[in-house]
Amino acid sequence: MGKKRMHAIIKGRVQGVFFRDHTREEAEKLGLTGWVRNLPDGTVEAEIEGNEQPVRTMITWLHTGSPLAEVTEVSYNEKNITNETGTFIVRY
Repeated sequence: MGKKRMHAIIKGRVQGVFFRDHTREEAEKLGLTGWVRNLPDGTVEAEIEGNEQPVRTMITWLHTGSPLAEVTEVSYNEKNITNETGTFIVRY
């Protein structure tokens, strides 16, 4: 079990429902680094890095998201590890 970095696009009602803030909170609980941001097409994009099991847990969490979100699809793929340091951030 090593580190993983995943890129995800989340579709559905995911903007205007505090999705990014909840994503940041969940990622911090899991000890992950990376970022999340809204895209102009109404989707949310995230990159998540950390130990394999917490990354998998986070990907599963994205399928539900924040309490007011209505996620219809999560697509994701593995990226090269960047050994990012710091905290998980919301990008604007």
